[in-house]
Amino acid sequence: MPKYTISAAAEDSGRRLDSVLTELSQPLGLGLSRVAVQRLICEGKVLVENSAVTKPHNKLKGGEKIILDFEERAETGPSAEDIPLDVVYEDPDIAIINKPSGLVVHPAPGNREHTLVNALLYRFGELSSVDPQRPGIVHRLDKETSGLLVVARNNDAHRKLAGQFEVHSIKRVYVAVVSGITRFDEDVIEVPIGRHPIKREDMAAGVAKNAKYARTLYRTVKRGGSATLLQLEPFTGRTHQLRVHLAFIGHPILGDTRYGRAPYGGINRLALHARSIGFIHPSKNKFVEFSSEIPPEFLKLL
Repeated sequence: MPKYTISAAAEDSGRRLDSVLTELSQPLGLGLSRVAVQRLICEGKVLVENSAVTKPHNKLKGGEKIILDFEERAETGPSAEDIPLDVVYEDPDIAIINKPSGLVVHPAPGNREHTLVNALLYRFGELSSVDPQRPGIVHRLDKETSGLLVVARNNDAHRKLAGQFEVHSIKRVYVAVVSGITRFDEDVIEVPIGRHPIKREDMAAGVAKNAKYARTLYRTVKRGGSATLLQLEPFTGRTHQLRVHLAFIGHPILGDTRYGRAPYGGINRLALHARSIGFIHPSKNKFVEFSSEIPPEFLKLL
C-alpha cells in the first residue's frame, strides 16, 4: 500500500485535518475529494506525527508531518446506464437535473447500479472526477426526495460549486406537505442535529455530544384539513435536516416512515421536493437560479 508523507504549513494551525489534507493531496494527483479524505481518516489510514487520527474535524497545530496510507482502488468506476433523465438545463460546466423520488443519487456498497450517476454517465459521458466513485456529484438528495440537483461536468466547476456549498451560499428552496396544521405563517427552527444515540443510521434533534448547529426557515403556503404545505429554506446542510426538524416541532413530513408516520392519504413517497436552486455559475460568474413545479400529488393531499 503506497504511503504519502505530507507536511502541514505553520499557517494551517487551527484548521481541520480533512480540509488541509484535501488541499495538500491535490498536487500529488490523488484525486481525493473531502468526502474521500474523511473516509480515509475514519478508517485509520491517516497518521499525524505517527499517531492515528480518526476524527476528520481534528484541528492541526501547524507544521505536522501527515502520513497517508492510500490504496488505489482496483475497482472500476460506475458504469453508464440508459436511465431516463429530466434535464432542466445543461451547458459545458453544469447540468440541472429534476430527480424523481425513489432514485438513489450515487453508487454505494450494496447498491452499485441503477443510480443517478449511472444515468448521468450515459447522458453526458464526461463528468467531474474529483471523486471518481461519484463523478459529477457535488451534493445529494435523499433517495425519497425529488427535485433539482446541480451536477458538475468538469473539475473546475466542481471545486467552485463545492466551495459555495461549504460556506452555505447556495440558495435552496424545498416544498413539503406535513402532518397537522401549522400555528405560524413563518418560523425558524434552530435546533442542533446529531447522530441518534441508539438508531445509528438515523439523526436526532436536540443537545447531544455530536450535535451540530442547524437552522431551517419555514413558510406556510397553504393549510388543508389535516395537513399543511410548507416552503422550506435550510441555512445549514445537516443530514436529514428538514425531516428531523419538522418531526421535532410535531409536523413530520407525510410519507416519512423513518421520522414520522406511515404513508398518508394514498401517497407512497416522501412528500418533500427540492423546488429551486440558485448559485454563482462557475464560469459565467453570475447568479443563476432554476425552479420546478410542485408535484401535483402534493396538492391532492390538501
